Amino acid sequence: MQQFGIWIDNEEQASASGRYFESLDPATGKVWSRVAAGGKADVERAVASAWRAFEEPAWFDMEPSARRRLLLAIAARIQQNRHQLAETESNDSGKLLRECLLHVDAMAEWFEYFAGMTDKVCGSTIPSDRGVFNYTTLEPYGVVGAIVPGNSPLLLSTWKLAPALAAGNTVVMKPSEYTSASILILMRLLKDILPPGVVNIVTGDGVEAGAALVDHPDVRKIFFTGGPAHGAAVAAGSGRRLAPSILELGGKSANIVFDDAIYDKALAGVMAGVFAASGQTCMAGSRVLVQETIFDRFLNDIRERTKAIVVGHPADAATQVGPLGNRKQLDRVASLVEGALAEGARIAAGGHRARVEGFEGGYYFQPTILMDVTNDTAICREEIFGPVMTVMPFSTAEEALKIANRSDFGLVAGLWTSDLYRAHSLSRSLDVGTIFLNLYRKVAPQTPFGGRKASGFGRENGFAVMGEYLQVKSVLVDTDAERVQDPFVMRVGSSR
Repeated sequence: MQQFGIWIDNEEQASASGRYFESLDPATGKVWSRVAAGGKADVERAVASAWRAFEEPAWFDMEPSARRRLLLAIAARIQQNRHQLAETESNDSGKLLRECLLHVDAMAEWFEYFAGMTDKVCGSTIPSDRGVFNYTTLEPYGVVGAIVPGNSPLLLSTWKLAPALAAGNTVVMKPSEYTSASILILMRLLKDILPPGVVNIVTGDGVEAGAALVDHPDVRKIFFTGGPAHGAAVAAGSGRRLAPSILELGGKSANIVFDDAIYDKALAGVMAGVFAASGQTCMAGSRVLVQETIFDRFLNDIRERTKAIVVGHPADAATQVGPLGNRKQLDRVASLVEGALAEGARIAAGGHRARVEGFEGGYYFQPTILMDVTNDTAICREEIFGPVMTVMPFSTAEEALKIANRSDFGLVAGLWTSDLYRAHSLSRSLDVGTIFLNLYRKVAPQTPFGGRKASGFGRENGFAVMGEYLQVKSVLVDTDAERVQDPFVMRVGSSR
């Protein structure tokens, strides 16, 4: 059985308590590793280590070209060890091995992209009065905190690490207690690349390790990905000490299919929006809205395709849907489906826990379609985080827009239509952060990602995210050696 410690000063070590928790393989339900249970004392040490690293001239004054080479070295090391990282992630999270391999490749791409940012972000000179030179600089915050969820730990940790390091910050990260192993494997691989203290990892649960990180007075900003309830707690905790936070939270996204859509493309895209990653993605298009003129045909076809989905072990190349990440999530998905049935929904496909021969202890759930629901049904309002879609008809674009926007969330939406005028019109009106037009579940390092309403605030990825990891400093220089300022009057605007 493998064992993992916390990571401070480029050394893997036991937590202050000496305690460990068990990590279960979602595919089997069996213990496969032990992980150190970190807490407040460990966060204190990690933050102190990160500040020491930040204040070292070798890091703080590192030239952009050197920082770029460091990030490129990280990307290369990731690619060299893609199979080890992917296999660990699959064991720990239950994600399909082939998707984990794609995620590892994407990690390298993210570090390469942000390596190019090290000399691209810059301040500006500002037109000012004669005799005053006004300019701005962009500076890192110092130590930032990052909290990542369990559904895609390696990729989502990269979304935070790559821009944070490109901007010159140091990082204390808390991974999900369900999926800590792959991030710790990554740190072992980067030991000879990253200076000590630049990235520290404190494993443990949110009550102890997570809260200690959010509440720490020396953590200048918190970056959180997770559910809305935990996100609200993070915002409140950091807000009490007047520290900013960036929240990428959940979704309840609508995937809207019009009768002029490319039919097979829409069918495949709707399935990808819900069943890929076993539905465990914040952007899951779990509210499927289908124009009534094609509703019966679409429902019948997607039902038959759903029944044919292969549920199995994530390392099996034939598997299309793997397990959920943990027993708690499996029970929650089952409970939401049961609740929907009690409200009058009917099962079109699936609806129950799945049995996988040889892996009966795993956390498998059948890909599920629920019909005869309304937007007021609880399962149409709450994020499911499982392979469950609800299917509802609509008649007009206006009705579809009304249904889609009537949600507490605002992360993404999908549109399937050949009418680009309608697509652009709806894109303007949909109250979400990202629109997928004739595709679904696509991210890229250059594309900003984030939500509205209960889906959070701030953006990850793209050029825009660098502004989240840098602070603006304004500098005003008096270039008139003969002018003496009135000591009792502030110079305002264009006043001399």
